Amino acid sequence: MAYPRQPLFAPHGAVTTSQPLAAAVGLAVLRRGGNAVDAALATAIALTVLQPPSNDIGGDLFAIVWDGERLHGLNAAGRSPAALTREMVLTATGRRAAEPVDALGGAQACGPAMPARGWLPVTVPGAPAGWRDLHDRFGSVPFADLFTDAVGYAEHGYPVAAGTAATWARGVAGHAGLVGEEYAEFARVFTVDGRAPRPGERWRNPDAARTLRRIAETGAEDFYRGSIAEALDGHAARTGGLITGDDLARHTSTWVDPVSVRYRGHEVWELPPPGQGVAALLALHILDGLDLAALGPEEWLHRQVEAMKLGFADAHAHVADPERAPVPTAALLDPGYAAARRSLVTDRAGDPVAGDPERGGTVYLCAADAGGMMVSLIQSTYQAFGSHVVLPGYGFALQNRGTGFRLDPDHPNVVAPAKRPFHTIIPGFLTRDGAPVGPFGVMGGHMQPQGHVQLVSAALDGGLGPQAALDAPRWYWHAGRTLLVEPELAAEPGLVAGLRARGHEVAVAEEPSVFGYGQAIWRLESGGYAAGTESRVDGAALGY
Repeated sequence: MAYPRQPLFAPHGAVTTSQPLAAAVGLAVLRRGGNAVDAALATAIALTVLQPPSNDIGGDLFAIVWDGERLHGLNAAGRSPAALTREMVLTATGRRAAEPVDALGGAQACGPAMPARGWLPVTVPGAPAGWRDLHDRFGSVPFADLFTDAVGYAEHGYPVAAGTAATWARGVAGHAGLVGEEYAEFARVFTVDGRAPRPGERWRNPDAARTLRRIAETGAEDFYRGSIAEALDGHAARTGGLITGDDLARHTSTWVDPVSVRYRGHEVWELPPPGQGVAALLALHILDGLDLAALGPEEWLHRQVEAMKLGFADAHAHVADPERAPVPTAALLDPGYAAARRSLVTDRAGDPVAGDPERGGTVYLCAADAGGMMVSLIQSTYQAFGSHVVLPGYGFALQNRGTGFRLDPDHPNVVAPAKRPFHTIIPGFLTRDGAPVGPFGVMGGHMQPQGHVQLVSAALDGGLGPQAALDAPRWYWHAGRTLLVEPELAAEPGLVAGLRARGHEVAVAEEPSVFGYGQAIWRLESGGYAAGTESRVDGAALGY
């Protein structure tokens, strides 16, 4: 498989994301005089219509913004319903309270024991409030203007992109067998005669158009305290859901300070927990202490994998909602702790467990403007169509982010009322000596920190620009010693044999979605931007 894309070079601004029509929406905002946040928001809002298997109005959002002088982080994730308890989940899933569940098992305990579909994993959608809050702080054009294209696509329809159609088909197949009144609306909204729309087939969602208009006209107030909130409250009450109007009314986004580690003379930035960005930072911190020049390609890849395993082990053990549990973020990113973890990387594939640093499925986009503002934004309902619960008459699915909770009562991420779960979606940003290089991200659940590590390494160790760094062949680790590689890596002489000799169980994966979908924009020293988009999906990088 070849990835023939060339980078985009733009003198003024750029937008890049996984759906070309959405990228065009953001570019149009830039050309009309909007800034990078305006463009990112218009793109994100359009993506709920243009790529609904991966994100929707009922999802969450995280963002990093370079305002021209410094970085800002927004956690626009929702919390669990106030009525949700661990005991309720155990009863609903047929477990006994005394039964050991969801044992941590280090980085290998990647599959949460929470149910993935239906009402139990539904958390309050944070995306509409996130759109409003980003706009209130940084936006320069009227909020309602950012919805125009999304409403038009929802109301009049559009031909579905090929990559989106493939994801859509997998989501519809996953819906088969889901029985209950809470699932009744899904087929009416998201299927065509019971199937997913085919590539190029026109699809409309007029109910979503009406919902987006209400959000636009009320600054998202209607979603949390108005007619949409009332409809959601009523639907949950009728069909066994726990979310209430009070849960929606209590929702708030949280402004946070991004966290970073040094890597090859740069600063790599992620958002703090409850996201898994610290897993990528931990891995990069470990790798930064290794002499790349002394390592061959196979040994370097092996050490990347082992560092990533250690990063996941710590993230899965310690990451939780910092408002509800102590999270040792600073200790995890301490150079001394990274050195101690680095010493655990050997010549053999390992099965790492979490350390003790101190005792006691998604769309991604980035945008940049002529004034130097840059945005890294990620938005998701999780898995394909989230919970598969669709609010009748409103045209959107609710996320299933609650499946990221644990059922282990001693884990900091244990399911509890009004709590944010462990989040997989993570925006990234790169600086050098405090000056911006640019936003980047790779979406795809458990792949995301691995994609961040591989993209940053390709850029900083390999000297590649954003497009070439995205096109570089990838590997993926999920659990145990199984390691998936793309065909291009398998074709490198001796690479697979060398990895197998170290104990990795290597398999070649032909399905590109396994390896995530990424975007990146770098600032050019001479002015303007270089942008890259994912070659494995319907991505587009557009600029002017």
